[in-house]
Amino acid sequence: MLLLTLGVLLFAGVHFIPSLAPGLKNAWTGRLGENGYKGVFSLLLLASFGLMIGGWRSAEPSFLYAPPPLLHTPALVLMMLAFLLFVVSNRASRLRSIIRHPQLTGVATWGAAHLMVNGDSRSLVLFGGLAAWALVEIAAINRREGSWVKGEAPSLAYEGATVAVAAVVIGVIVLVHPWLAGVPVRW
Repeated sequence: MLLLTLGVLLFAGVHFIPSLAPGLKNAWTGRLGENGYKGVFSLLLLASFGLMIGGWRSAEPSFLYAPPPLLHTPALVLMMLAFLLFVVSNRASRLRSIIRHPQLTGVATWGAAHLMVNGDSRSLVLFGGLAAWALVEIAAINRREGSWVKGEAPSLAYEGATVAVAAVVIGVIVLVHPWLAGVPVRW
């Protein structure tokens, strides 16, 4: 469980630098240059993913609660929404006029959906930890950036393409989930 916890903490810590410690980011950027900072940032994130995946696979989960089976379908719907939000974070969408931080909201939704169907300790660390990070990050970014300026809504055809991209992303995630998590997605 230690590797998993360290992975979640490293992931959150690296992401908190720009929003909670801009002085540290500026110091690193001044010393390493913009590309150097981005390179170190990326390497630390890759290390966090390695720790999370290795930690997940090596952790012996302990039972904390029994998720009710009736939450399975709502959790799957939330997962699909989470991945739509991930896609929307990089594309114009009407959802961006409703949700200021679609990717972070997607992470929080992803975490909540997993906790609805997984009642073990490693799920609480991974999904609960990343969901909590996303919510704190949203608050920190809102504080740093101030007022929200909403973008223009795209055409319906573009919005449809965004949904199609999200469907492809969901399909890929379903295919790689057994390899990443060691368990298939249950429909």
